Amino acid sequence: MRTRTHTDPLAAVRNLGILAHVDAGKTTVTERILFATGTIHKRGEVHDGTTVTDFDAQERARGITIFAAAVSCAWAGHRVNLIDTPGHVDFADEVERSLRVLDGAVAVFDAVAGVEPQSESVWRQADRHGVPRIAFVNKLDRAGADLDTAVASLRDRLGVVPLVVQLPVGREDAFTGVVDLLRMRALLWGAGADSYETAPVPEALLEEASRRRRLLEETVAELHAEALEEFCATGSLAEPTLVRALRELTLAGDGVVVLCGSAYRNRGIEPLLDAVVAYLPSPADMPAVQGRPADPAEPLAALAFKVTVTPTGRLTYVRLYAGTLRKGDTVLDPGTGRTERIGRILRVQADRHEEREEAVAGDIVAVIGPKAARAGSTLCAPGAPLLLEPPSVADPVVSVAVEAGRSTDTGRLSAALARIAEEDPSLVVRTDAETGQTVLSGLGELHLEVAVEKIRRDQGVEVVVGRPRVSYRETVVAGVRGLVHRHVKQDGGAGQFAHVVIDVEPLGEPGFAFRSTVVGGRVPAEYARAVEAGCRDALAEGPLGGHPVTGLRVVLTDGATHSKDSSELAFRAAGRFALREALRVSTLELLEPVAEVTVTVPDESVGAVLGDLAARRGRVTGSTGRAGTSVVTATVPLAELFGYASRLRGRTQGRGTFTTRPAGLAPVPAGVAATLPAR
Repeated sequence: MRTRTHTDPLAAVRNLGILAHVDAGKTTVTERILFATGTIHKRGEVHDGTTVTDFDAQERARGITIFAAAVSCAWAGHRVNLIDTPGHVDFADEVERSLRVLDGAVAVFDAVAGVEPQSESVWRQADRHGVPRIAFVNKLDRAGADLDTAVASLRDRLGVVPLVVQLPVGREDAFTGVVDLLRMRALLWGAGADSYETAPVPEALLEEASRRRRLLEETVAELHAEALEEFCATGSLAEPTLVRALRELTLAGDGVVVLCGSAYRNRGIEPLLDAVVAYLPSPADMPAVQGRPADPAEPLAALAFKVTVTPTGRLTYVRLYAGTLRKGDTVLDPGTGRTERIGRILRVQADRHEEREEAVAGDIVAVIGPKAARAGSTLCAPGAPLLLEPPSVADPVVSVAVEAGRSTDTGRLSAALARIAEEDPSLVVRTDAETGQTVLSGLGELHLEVAVEKIRRDQGVEVVVGRPRVSYRETVVAGVRGLVHRHVKQDGGAGQFAHVVIDVEPLGEPGFAFRSTVVGGRVPAEYARAVEAGCRDALAEGPLGGHPVTGLRVVLTDGATHSKDSSELAFRAAGRFALREALRVSTLELLEPVAEVTVTVPDESVGAVLGDLAARRGRVTGSTGRAGTSVVTATVPLAELFGYASRLRGRTQGRGTFTTRPAGLAPVPAGVAATLPAR
């Protein structure tokens, strides 16, 4: 971590994402940030399809964010690079790739609903990446909005310590501003006003504001050693101490600063920007990447996190962690060993671009020139190679068969599928070995629907889509011990010999583990690694229905070699055949992806909805009431949720809504498993 100075340009950069559940208002927050900073001069609206970051035709038609969009703006002498991320569960991989390159985030919550399923999911994603966050409780102008209830949901569902620095002025339609608890002043927005006016705290709120300021000081003092010293000595905390402590607690993840407002009415955005500058980290605050600090003078280290293929060229979005990237530079992709030339460097403003001569550590830019770099590729100086950890890619859970509507379009469809899989690593294209059909797999029904529509719209190819199918897995319930496999092959030349003895046992969780307990050099380490590789090959197809196998541990317990005929190739083959044989004699069960479903319906429709969930093999896990509506949560097999949206609308006269999020894998009941076709 570099020491921040007032002259350090990196200290004046913020790279942050906007995270939220679908419909919490994050795209509107982004739009109002661009308006408040003077980046745009007219406010766009999601419902009108006029926002800057939802520029794709499908986003505007559906009214949701599908693709992560990068924009840049300036505030209080700082450069703020923003990524507006999707809120729908089917596009969680876009969030994952964005979080990998961000330094901080603003999590947006609905003041009525509080923490919703996908807000919890993206929060956990940010936890995994160690991204510091502040919270913005949005939509305080809605009926039923309540800051305290929303804050309680942060504490209860996310397990965080909320540090509330504002108090709303007015409720619901009468919401006009906030009390700044740090400076003990009111920030008020008039009807249609684009900025706030400062005023004394209203008399009716003075006592409550003083109580909340005191509570904030006490909470901060409990968490921060320096603040505790001052609090014990003086009985209070001065504003500079409070601001410094809030920043340090945010960076350490020990507390979450909470602000509030109404983005739609343009209230609360300027204080939110002030908080971004005050509390979220700059690139200079971040640890060095593999010993390479965020310094333009260091050798280049950059990570590609998004690729967009257009008819006019290929855009690769990169985050620079160290060094300087100039137009015309040659960079190395250490993952492939290829060098790439940087033709152009662009500062991105959603679907618009501004040409730049160079980019430096801390920047997020798009480059034109690299032909083979993918999302997750490292780009570095050829003379100082290093490999950065790529963002993880979720396994597909839903598949559809696709084919061209006209036989003459088959080649164009294949090219289009390759292009969208290049842009989105969570989309997988394969050919079914038995039927010869082309199968497209993704993270959900909507994910695949959007991908197919993109092909139709961008390539003009008519696509015929089959019925969706989920991706099943097979797992070991009871394994086998001491399985012996001897691989011997003689075909006239050099022979192959490998002798292995393995145990197979349940792992207790999804995944695969391998270890060797062979002693005395009977199976050298390089051959043991080859056995592991062969076992991984065997996991592709299980004996129950040809589905991938997960949740097992393989232990190599013994083996033997031949002085001439043993090789890594022979032991890899032995590992593959041994595990296949072991799986055939083990006890396995079929697993299916399940989802946590949250259904919001009128009270009078609860019975019908519960009955329908039961018919879909759903297991109800909770039910709460809220202002004439009921919120039901259930765990339901993903295979049973196809077409659920239209069924729910029919049972609730169009008034019911639902959201889903992945809940892992669960055993398929024997009666259901017997009816499923092989992969």
